[in-house]
Amino acid sequence: MYLDFIGKFTNTGGKRTSFSWDDKFLGAQVLASRLVFMGKAPNSGKWAEYRSQAEQFICSCVQNGDVKKTSGGLLWFMPWNNLQYTATATFIATVYSKYLKAANSTLKCPSGNVQPTDLMALTRVQADYILGKNPMGMSYMVGFGSKYPTQPHHRAASIASIKKDPTPVSCKGGFDSWFNKNEPNQNVLEGAIVGGPDENDKFSDSRSNYQLSETTTVTPAPLVGVFASLA
Repeated sequence: MYLDFIGKFTNTGGKRTSFSWDDKFLGAQVLASRLVFMGKAPNSGKWAEYRSQAEQFICSCVQNGDVKKTSGGLLWFMPWNNLQYTATATFIATVYSKYLKAANSTLKCPSGNVQPTDLMALTRVQADYILGKNPMGMSYMVGFGSKYPTQPHHRAASIASIKKDPTPVSCKGGFDSWFNKNEPNQNVLEGAIVGGPDENDKFSDSRSNYQLSETTTVTPAPLVGVFASLA
């Protein structure tokens, strides 16, 4: 049913600028590409469109395309929670490298062919950057490494446990008593990944700077696959 739907779908998405929590076109394009690689779908018509569009995005990431990079080498998409988009793009590169390797194929990009190993090299650079190999020398995964964000924008992490302070905290009280404190969060939010640095590789460790310090579940989720592939 799903194959029939995607095969007849009139809008294949075009070249996407990101793969995010509310835009899954790229994911569908990559999965459709896998069917082409496996010989379960023809490399023509709508299926060829899906593959072409997926590869256009990947080429933009691995070569000097529409996707920018900071001077430190981080894939840069937008000011708010950029690492979400870096993580998903890195996951896409990781997955596609496996497709290419299994098919003994290469990715044809405007600036030349890209090998599966080239995609994995991009993957490693992005993963290393997120975990501390960056101009700030900071791991953007909370609790990992010797230097990481201490004020992630996360209410439960910033307010003391009832075991430590049983005083009830109202909704607004959380702001008054905890949000505006320029102190490390009361609880280390192990494994969370913040929004990350700005386009100049700078990061302000402040929970009030939600664009850089906000944590989400959609950022570490794709990195599970990335880290597994690098293990």
